[in-house]
Amino acid sequence: MNLNFFDQFLSPFMMGIPLMGLALLLPWLLFPKPMYFWLGNRLTTLQSWFFVTFTKQLMLPINLKGHNWSLLLASLMMLLITMNLLGLLPYTFTPTTQLSMNLGLAVPLWLATVLTGLRNQPTVAFGHMLPEGTPTLLIPVLIIIETISLFIRPLALGVRLTANLTAGHLLIQLISTTILVLMPLMPMVSLLTMIVLFLLTLLEIAVAMIQAYVFVLLLSLYLQENV
Repeated sequence: MNLNFFDQFLSPFMMGIPLMGLALLLPWLLFPKPMYFWLGNRLTTLQSWFFVTFTKQLMLPINLKGHNWSLLLASLMMLLITMNLLGLLPYTFTPTTQLSMNLGLAVPLWLATVLTGLRNQPTVAFGHMLPEGTPTLLIPVLIIIETISLFIRPLALGVRLTANLTAGHLLIQLISTTILVLMPLMPMVSLLTMIVLFLLTLLEIAVAMIQAYVFVLLLSLYLQENV
């Protein structure tokens, strides 16, 4: 049987029914629900502390008009972190390894920040296309370059998240396969490779959280430019 390392990134189906929706719904079911008591348990307290700290740090450089986005960005952060971490478990599917899904998150949110800037401060929004004091001959070239860089932003958001998670999953699978092959032939080398796999798994846990944070942080920076 030929082993295809990219089979793990195929969208799962059961009896012809796509399970992508279930993979997206599961993280929300794992979040602790608010309790109607004066005192919550440790998990809800930790979740509340995380939301407050993250939202305060994220909204600090943004003026009051952009604070309406705090709930959306905090929820997106939790969703991405949960899906990225659940994807590291065996026999699971990671929706954020799909470029179509990441672009589906990046493009509408990026477009919303751009439209917010065009509605609230159109002069400043168009002013980003042309820095002050630009020589006359460079004006057409700079406008084209800035326009291209503006439209590349959502593509960069989606590709960055997809590439980092896909590379990590492929490395883990390659090293795991190497361990299985070397186990009967060279046990000591296999043991050393297992240590490398353990360290790589810790690195991938960090990457899963960092990439979710970077995705939301860049969206907040785009929002900061337009409010």
